[in-house]
Amino acid sequence: MFEQFTQDARQTVVLAQSAARRLGHHYIGTEHLLLGLLSQPHTLAARLLVVRGLDLAYAETTVLRLLGTPGLDARDADALGTIGIDLSAIKEKVEATFGRGALDRDPAHTRAGRFAGGGHIPFTKRAKKVLELSLREALRLKHKHIADGHLLLGLLREGEGLAAKVLAEAGIDFAQLRADLDRDIPAVPA
Repeated sequence: MFEQFTQDARQTVVLAQSAARRLGHHYIGTEHLLLGLLSQPHTLAARLLVVRGLDLAYAETTVLRLLGTPGLDARDADALGTIGIDLSAIKEKVEATFGRGALDRDPAHTRAGRFAGGGHIPFTKRAKKVLELSLREALRLKHKHIADGHLLLGLLREGEGLAAKVLAEAGIDFAQLRADLDRDIPAVPA
């Protein structure tokens, strides 16, 4: 399937994997594909999102907020605060030393090195569905390639993953974005 991807679409997948690693996630989800698209400001998909008010920084902040911090909630932080422990300060220090998301990583994967610095990170079922839907979108438009715009169409069509939630929170009109993508995706890859 990836042989039909344009260079920008392939780069989106590479950048999605980088985003997953940077955030300490052991999977590539729809949110990582969205971050991969936004990491390439020169592409059609990124330009259409940015003009609607969704940039990489906002998207990443929203992803982190929606995912939350596994294992600890506000009640835990409050309880620790009563005995003089500032959980957010500890988290900042740990992440400054070990990298962003260090407290969220699965220690077994980090020990094995499987996801810590290299190797394959698996796609979630939803992310795989987005890739499949991007192919369907390309076929619907009678294109013989899959570009970044087709990936964004796939995210819109999937419509239920974390990427869709980020898009919705940004106030993006899915139907209008879809229409703009249909109009602007070139029939021949750039």
